[in-house]
Amino acid sequence: MNTVLLTADHVIIGPADQVIIDGAVLVDAGVVTAVGTASDMEATVSANVPRLRCPGATVMPGLIDCHVHLAFDAGPDPVGTMARTSSEDLALAMAAHAQQLLRAGVTTVRDLGDRDALTVALRTAIDAGATLGPRILAATTPLTSVGGHCGFLGGEVDSELAIRMQIARNKEAGADLIKVMASGGALTPTGPRMWEGQFDANQLNLIVSEAARHGLGVAAHAHGTDTIAACVAAGVRTLEHCSWRTPDGFFHDRETTRRIVKQDIAVCRCVSGDWRLFLEQLGSERAEAMGRIIREMRDAGVRFIAGTDAGVPGARFGDYAGMLEFFAGLGFKSAELLDMATTHSAHALGLTNTGNLTPGMRADLIVVEGNPLVNLEALRHVRHVYTAGVRA
Repeated sequence: MNTVLLTADHVIIGPADQVIIDGAVLVDAGVVTAVGTASDMEATVSANVPRLRCPGATVMPGLIDCHVHLAFDAGPDPVGTMARTSSEDLALAMAAHAQQLLRAGVTTVRDLGDRDALTVALRTAIDAGATLGPRILAATTPLTSVGGHCGFLGGEVDSELAIRMQIARNKEAGADLIKVMASGGALTPTGPRMWEGQFDANQLNLIVSEAARHGLGVAAHAHGTDTIAACVAAGVRTLEHCSWRTPDGFFHDRETTRRIVKQDIAVCRCVSGDWRLFLEQLGSERAEAMGRIIREMRDAGVRFIAGTDAGVPGARFGDYAGMLEFFAGLGFKSAELLDMATTHSAHALGLTNTGNLTPGMRADLIVVEGNPLVNLEALRHVRHVYTAGVRA
C-alpha cells in the first residue's frame, strides 16, 4: 500500500473548525497515521517517504453523498433508460457513474435503490481493487407498496410476510441498510401522491424492527408531514427528502422535529445541482416556504446530511458542490456545510472510520484548490482524491 506525506496551506481535520495552517497528513497502509504542521511532519517523517506538496490548496476528508441512484442516468427518463439497458451494460454505466462521483471528491456513497443488487457487485469490485470508485453502502431493492413509488425496482410488498421476506432477500443479497418508500414520489406519477403515505404505522414499525433483527438501519423516503411523523415514531435512521408536504402545500410539524432531534435521526434533503430550476418550477411562494422550514429545522438542532439524489432527472453525478451551494443560499455557513458533507454524514451512516482525518481513520481524503471554508467554489476544483489510501 502506498505511503505518502501530503502538505498544503490548510488541513481540515474535521469537524471543520479543526484546521491546521501549513499542515500535513501522513498516509500509510490505507489509513491516516499522523496529522500535524508541515514543519513538524517534515522533520519527523523519513526522507524516503514520498511527498505530495500542494501549495495554495486544502487537504480535507473525502466527501460523502448519502443519497444516490447509480442505476439511473440523470437524463429525462432514467426509469425507461434503465429498463432498456441490459444488466451487463447497466453495470458498466454504474461503474462510470461511481467514477464521476470519485473525481468530484466523493469517497463514500449510499445507493438508495438499484436493480438486481448491481450496487453490491460494484461494491465488491471496488473493495477488491478491480476498479476504482468510492466506498458504497447499498440498500439494494427499496420496499414499496403495490403500484407504489419505484415499484419497477421489484420491491412491492402487500403483507407482513412479504415485508419480512423482502428484507431477508435484501440482507442475503448484501444490503447495508433497508430503504423504504414511505410516501409517494415524483418518479412514479401513477402511484400515490408525494404527500400520501404508502405504509401504515404498524407496517413501518415492522419494517424498522425486522431490519434491526438483520442488523440493518432504515432510510425512509418521506415527503408527507404525516408520513414523516410516522417514520419518526417507528425509529428510522434517516429521513430522505423530509419536505413536509400536504395536499395544500407544506406544513412543518415542530413537535415531530423535536423528536427527530431527540432521536438523533438525520435528515437528507436530497438537493441536486439543478436546484435553481427546481425552485423556479416550485414557484416563489412555495420555494420561500420550503427554505423557511429548512432554516427552522436547522435552528431546532436537526442534523442535516449531504445527498444529491444523483441519477434522477437533472441530478448529475459530478455536481456535488451544487447541492451545498443551495444550503449556502439559505444562510448555512461553510463550516456547517463541510461538516454536513463529512462528519455528520459519517455519523448518520454509522461509519466510524471515515469523515475526519485523525490518526487511525481510513485515508479517504481530497485536495482542493484554495480554502473551502472561505469559498465553497474550492470544492469544484479537486486536485487529488484518495480512497482508502489509493490515489484515484
